[in-house]
Amino acid sequence: MVRAADRATGPAKTSVWLENKAERERGRRSGQPDGLDRDKIIEATVRLLDAEGAARFSMRKLAAELNVTAMSLYWYVDTKDDLLELALDSVFGTFPLPVPDPEADWRDQLRTLAGGYRALLVRHPWVSALIGTFLNIGPHAMAFSNAVQQVMRSTGLPAHGQMGGLAAVFQFVYGFGTIEGHYVQRCASAGLSQDEYFRQAMGSISEQPDFKKDFEQATEIMEARGGGSVEEMRERDFGFALDLLVAGIEAMVERSRP
Repeated sequence: MVRAADRATGPAKTSVWLENKAERERGRRSGQPDGLDRDKIIEATVRLLDAEGAARFSMRKLAAELNVTAMSLYWYVDTKDDLLELALDSVFGTFPLPVPDPEADWRDQLRTLAGGYRALLVRHPWVSALIGTFLNIGPHAMAFSNAVQQVMRSTGLPAHGQMGGLAAVFQFVYGFGTIEGHYVQRCASAGLSQDEYFRQAMGSISEQPDFKKDFEQATEIMEARGGGSVEEMRERDFGFALDLLVAGIEAMVERSRP
């Protein structure tokens, strides 16, 4: 366990994954609770983050969840931030990545990765904030990143445009999944289904004179996109937006040809 004085005088760490490997993989020490290990601590951390979010997460709550003392957790992680970074990487390992296949259609692989990333952001709403906090160089996050880069190379985009293509697709998915996750969370907090919440919100807005004209225009657009439920409408929006991005990549590949 690292002493507080050592933390104060040592160099600032940029990532838990840049620690000495022996430190990172240290296991149960003498006198620590039976059955406690880093994997179990990470699993419990993810459960708490899903239930309460990062803002309300604490080492004391985690210790109570595991029925151990808070100090015992520090045999396995040095700081709460280290634990959050470990939890963040662990959830990146929860969806399958495309198997490298030179014969596979990059469009299908891109849609698979985009859909998995979106589902991750919705299932774990706390992830979107932490992605911008840490370097995301854990093994699962790196495997995802490598898969994304491999698919983007397969598109035929010139090298100078591949990062732009990656940003267009996955920053879109990040924004879409983050908003969707927050909406799902808000509905659950209100004790309403997504459709019930949507109807109540739209009803309240439509009753306000200041919003009446804009609301009527928005209603026309929503009706035109189709779908009998919020989830159906969202699936149509996501699929159409992804098709637009794929078409844009195809157009840029064609433009780059001699």
